[in-house]
Amino acid sequence: MFKAPDSLAEQIASHIAERIIYGELKAKERIQEQKVTQALDVSRGSVREALLILERRHLVVILPRRGAHVAELTPEKVRSLYAIGVELYILLASAVVDNWESEAELKPFEMHKAQLRSALERDDIRDFISGSFNILRATFPFARNPYLQQIIEDLVPAVTRTYYLSLEKRKGEMHKFFATFDSLLQAMVSRDKQAIRQLLLSYAEHNCQLVLAALEDS
Repeated sequence: MFKAPDSLAEQIASHIAERIIYGELKAKERIQEQKVTQALDVSRGSVREALLILERRHLVVILPRRGAHVAELTPEKVRSLYAIGVELYILLASAVVDNWESEAELKPFEMHKAQLRSALERDDIRDFISGSFNILRATFPFARNPYLQQIIEDLVPAVTRTYYLSLEKRKGEMHKFFATFDSLLQAMVSRDKQAIRQLLLSYAEHNCQLVLAALEDS
Protein backbone atom coordinates (compact mmCIF):
# COMPACT_ATOMS: atom_id res chain seq x y z
CA MET A 1 0.00 0.00 0.00
CA PHE A 2 1.30 3.49 -0.90
CA LYS A 3 2.56 5.46 2.06
CA ALA A 4 3.42 9.10 1.62
CA PRO A 5 6.71 10.20 3.20
CA ASP A 6 6.44 11.94 6.55
CA SER A 7 5.98 15.70 6.36
CA LEU A 8 8.79 17.97 7.52
CA ALA A 9 6.84 18.73 10.70
CA GLU A 10 6.49 14.99 11.42
CA GLN A 11 10.23 14.52 10.91
CA ILE A 12 11.00 17.36 13.29
CA ALA A 13 8.49 15.96 15.81
CA SER A 14 10.14 12.53 15.61
CA HIS A 15 13.58 14.08 16.19
CA ILE A 16 12.42 15.99 19.28
CA ALA A 17 10.38 13.02 20.51
CA GLU A 18 13.46 10.79 20.53
CA ARG A 19 15.35 13.32 22.61
CA ILE A 20 12.49 13.41 25.13
CA ILE A 21 11.90 9.64 25.19
CA TYR A 22 15.57 8.84 25.76
CA GLY A 23 16.04 11.51 28.41
CA GLU A 24 18.19 14.00 26.51
CA LEU A 25 15.50 16.61 27.10
CA LYS A 26 14.31 16.59 30.70
CA ALA A 27 10.85 17.09 32.16
CA LYS A 28 9.83 20.77 32.31
CA GLU A 29 12.78 21.78 30.11
CA ARG A 30 11.89 24.54 27.68
CA ILE A 31 12.04 23.78 23.96
CA GLN A 32 13.02 27.00 22.24
CA GLU A 33 11.65 27.33 18.73
CA GLN A 34 14.51 29.51 17.54
CA LYS A 35 17.18 27.03 18.68
CA VAL A 36 15.41 24.12 16.98
CA THR A 37 14.98 26.20 13.83
CA GLN A 38 18.69 26.98 13.70
CA ALA A 39 19.89 23.51 14.69
CA LEU A 40 17.79 21.73 12.05
CA ASP A 41 17.85 24.52 9.44
CA VAL A 42 14.07 24.52 9.09
CA SER A 43 11.35 27.15 9.20
CA ARG A 44 9.87 28.35 12.46
CA GLY A 45 6.41 27.44 11.15
CA SER A 46 7.46 23.80 10.71
CA VAL A 47 8.86 23.73 14.26
CA ARG A 48 5.62 25.15 15.66
CA GLU A 49 3.63 22.51 13.78
CA ALA A 50 5.96 19.82 15.14
CA LEU A 51 5.44 21.04 18.71
CA LEU A 52 1.67 20.87 18.26
CA ILE A 53 2.06 17.26 17.11
CA LEU A 54 4.13 16.51 20.20
CA GLU A 55 1.53 18.16 22.42
CA ARG A 56 -1.12 15.86 20.93
CA ARG A 57 1.20 12.93 21.66
CA HIS A 58 1.60 13.94 25.31
CA LEU A 59 5.34 14.69 25.20
CA VAL A 60 5.12 18.48 25.19
CA VAL A 61 3.04 21.08 27.02
CA ILE A 62 2.51 24.45 25.32
CA LEU A 63 1.66 27.26 27.72
CA PRO A 64 0.45 30.77 26.81
CA ARG A 65 3.34 33.28 26.83
CA ARG A 66 5.69 30.59 28.15
CA GLY A 67 6.14 28.45 25.07
CA ALA A 68 6.72 24.71 24.82
CA HIS A 69 8.11 22.58 27.64
CA VAL A 70 8.77 18.87 27.99
CA ALA A 71 5.76 17.28 29.66
CA GLU A 72 6.35 16.07 33.19
CA LEU A 73 5.95 12.35 33.81
CA THR A 74 4.13 12.11 37.14
CA PRO A 75 2.82 9.03 38.98
CA GLU A 76 -0.76 10.15 38.26
CA LYS A 77 -0.03 10.43 34.54
CA VAL A 78 1.67 7.02 34.48
CA ARG A 79 -1.30 5.34 36.16
CA SER A 80 -3.73 7.09 33.81
CA LEU A 81 -1.68 6.14 30.75
CA TYR A 82 -1.58 2.46 31.68
CA ALA A 83 -5.24 2.37 32.71
CA ILE A 84 -6.40 3.50 29.27
CA GLY A 85 -3.60 1.85 27.33
CA VAL A 86 -4.31 -1.67 28.54
CA GLU A 87 -7.97 -1.47 27.52
CA LEU A 88 -6.96 -0.33 24.03
CA TYR A 89 -4.48 -3.21 23.75
CA ILE A 90 -7.20 -5.64 24.78
CA LEU A 91 -9.48 -4.25 22.06
CA LEU A 92 -6.77 -4.77 19.45
CA ALA A 93 -5.86 -8.29 20.53
CA SER A 94 -9.53 -9.23 20.66
CA ALA A 95 -9.96 -7.92 17.11
CA VAL A 96 -7.21 -10.29 15.95
CA VAL A 97 -9.02 -13.19 17.61
CA ASP A 98 -12.30 -12.24 15.91
CA ASN A 99 -10.92 -11.61 12.44
CA TRP A 100 -7.97 -13.84 11.59
CA GLU A 101 -8.97 -16.56 9.14
CA SER A 102 -5.78 -18.36 8.14
CA GLU A 103 -2.50 -18.89 9.96
CA ALA A 104 -0.73 -17.16 7.08
CA GLU A 105 -2.29 -13.90 8.29
CA LEU A 106 -0.46 -14.33 11.60
CA LYS A 107 3.02 -14.67 10.08
CA PRO A 108 3.88 -10.97 10.62
CA PHE A 109 3.55 -11.56 14.36
CA GLU A 110 6.11 -14.38 14.24
CA MET A 111 8.46 -12.19 12.20
CA HIS A 112 8.22 -9.35 14.70
CA LYS A 113 8.66 -11.79 17.59
CA ALA A 114 11.92 -12.97 16.00
CA GLN A 115 13.09 -9.35 15.78
CA LEU A 116 12.16 -8.89 19.41
CA ARG A 117 14.16 -11.97 20.37
CA SER A 118 17.16 -10.63 18.45
CA ALA A 119 17.00 -7.32 20.33
CA LEU A 120 16.73 -9.24 23.59
CA GLU A 121 19.81 -11.31 22.79
CA ARG A 122 21.74 -8.14 21.92
CA ASP A 123 20.52 -6.44 25.11
CA ASP A 124 19.32 -3.55 22.91
CA ILE A 125 16.62 -1.65 24.77
CA ARG A 126 15.73 0.71 21.93
CA ASP A 127 15.31 -2.04 19.35
CA PHE A 128 13.39 -4.13 21.87
CA ILE A 129 10.90 -1.33 22.51
CA SER A 130 10.61 -0.61 18.79
CA GLY A 131 9.95 -4.31 18.16
CA SER A 132 7.21 -4.41 20.78
CA PHE A 133 5.36 -1.62 18.99
CA ASN A 134 5.84 -3.37 15.64
CA ILE A 135 3.87 -6.26 17.15
CA LEU A 136 1.22 -3.79 18.31
CA ARG A 137 0.91 -2.24 14.84
CA ALA A 138 0.58 -5.67 13.25
CA THR A 139 -2.84 -5.85 14.93
CA PHE A 140 -4.19 -2.75 13.15
CA PRO A 141 -5.34 -4.49 9.93
CA PHE A 142 -7.47 -6.86 12.02
CA ALA A 143 -9.12 -4.06 13.99
CA ARG A 144 -10.26 -2.17 10.88
CA ASN A 145 -10.81 0.84 13.10
CA PRO A 146 -8.96 4.02 12.09
CA TYR A 147 -10.15 5.86 15.21
CA LEU A 148 -8.68 3.26 17.53
CA GLN A 149 -5.48 3.20 15.49
CA GLN A 150 -5.06 6.98 15.69
CA ILE A 151 -5.67 7.08 19.44
CA ILE A 152 -3.04 4.41 19.99
CA GLU A 153 -0.49 6.06 17.68
CA ASP A 154 -0.87 9.28 19.67
CA LEU A 155 -0.23 7.37 22.91
CA VAL A 156 2.75 5.34 21.66
CA PRO A 157 5.40 8.05 22.25
CA ALA A 158 4.32 8.56 25.85
CA VAL A 159 4.23 4.81 26.48
CA THR A 160 7.64 4.43 24.81
CA ARG A 161 8.99 7.03 27.21
CA THR A 162 7.81 4.99 30.19
CA TYR A 163 9.14 1.72 28.73
CA TYR A 164 12.58 3.20 28.25
CA LEU A 165 12.61 4.67 31.75
CA SER A 166 11.76 1.32 33.36
CA LEU A 167 13.95 -0.92 31.17
CA GLU A 168 16.96 1.35 31.47
CA LYS A 169 16.81 0.76 35.22
CA ARG A 170 16.01 -2.98 34.97
CA LYS A 171 17.20 -4.53 31.70
CA GLY A 172 16.43 -8.00 33.05
CA GLU A 173 12.73 -7.22 32.72
CA MET A 174 13.03 -7.58 28.94
CA HIS A 175 12.98 -11.37 29.38
CA LYS A 176 9.67 -11.16 31.26
CA PHE A 177 8.19 -8.85 28.65
CA PHE A 178 9.24 -11.22 25.86
CA ALA A 179 7.62 -14.14 27.66
CA THR A 180 4.40 -12.12 27.96
CA PHE A 181 4.41 -11.25 24.26
CA ASP A 182 5.01 -14.91 23.40
CA SER A 183 2.09 -16.03 25.59
CA LEU A 184 -0.10 -13.30 24.11
CA LEU A 185 0.57 -14.50 20.56
CA GLN A 186 -0.30 -18.06 21.59
CA ALA A 187 -3.56 -16.83 23.13
CA MET A 188 -4.47 -15.00 19.91
CA VAL A 189 -3.79 -18.12 17.85
CA SER A 190 -5.98 -20.20 20.17
CA ARG A 191 -8.62 -17.44 20.23
CA ASP A 192 -8.58 -17.28 24.01
CA LYS A 193 -9.93 -13.82 24.88
CA GLN A 194 -9.99 -14.47 28.61
CA ALA A 195 -6.29 -15.37 28.60
CA ILE A 196 -5.54 -12.27 26.52
CA ARG A 197 -7.30 -10.00 28.98
CA GLN A 198 -5.57 -11.52 32.00
CA LEU A 199 -2.15 -11.43 30.34
CA LEU A 200 -2.48 -7.81 29.35
CA LEU A 201 -3.93 -6.65 32.68
CA SER A 202 -1.11 -8.38 34.55
CA TYR A 203 1.50 -7.00 32.15
CA ALA A 204 0.18 -3.44 32.42
CA GLU A 205 0.05 -3.51 36.22
CA HIS A 206 3.56 -4.94 36.47
CA ASN A 207 5.06 -2.42 34.05
CA CYS A 208 3.19 0.46 35.65
CA GLN A 209 4.75 -0.42 39.00
CA LEU A 210 8.20 -0.62 37.38
CA VAL A 211 7.77 2.85 35.92
CA LEU A 212 6.57 4.28 39.22
CA ALA A 213 9.60 2.77 40.96
CA ALA A 214 11.91 4.18 38.28
CA LEU A 215 10.36 7.63 38.79
CA GLU A 216 11.11 7.45 42.50
CA ASP A 217 14.73 6.55 41.77
CA SER A 218 15.25 9.33 39.24
